[in-house]
Amino acid sequence: MEFKEVIKNRYSCKKYDGRTVDKAALENILEAGRLAPTAKNLQEQHIYVIQSEEALAKIDTVTPCRYGAKTVIAVAFDKNNVFTYPGEKRDSGVEDATIVATHMILAAADEGVDSCWINYFDPDKLAEALGLPKNEEVLMLMDLGYAAEGAGPLESHSNRKPIAETVTCL
Repeated sequence: MEFKEVIKNRYSCKKYDGRTVDKAALENILEAGRLAPTAKNLQEQHIYVIQSEEALAKIDTVTPCRYGAKTVIAVAFDKNNVFTYPGEKRDSGVEDATIVATHMILAAADEGVDSCWINYFDPDKLAEALGLPKNEEVLMLMDLGYAAEGAGPLESHSNRKPIAETVTCL
């Protein structure tokens, strides 16, 4: 699929048909995340692929937003391996994990796999439920799967402000 079509047509799927993501497609999605750029190439991301019934049940205890997906990815980053920017107010953890997640979401769309970015959960409760290391912070969960019949983007999906309202040239 052409990249412009991928970004134009991708939407947050909120109803999955229950099929597990094809192994080759999942590998391509994960590879897209691996190739994502990170500050100073620290590659502080850690990706968790959640597919077992036991692990999916743990996801369901911390968020109502799995929507029937049989594959969920948790994107985390190592808080002890981030680049701190000048001024000492921000570091690269959240932005690098966001770039990784975005690469995977767009790769999923290119593979014909639907997705949904989920941030409706308490990251500490999720980390505890999954038994994640204390040095990692979970940025987001990503549902992956195939849209169920009748699923689709929100009616407002294609509504976008004119570029003049969102871009200023100085």
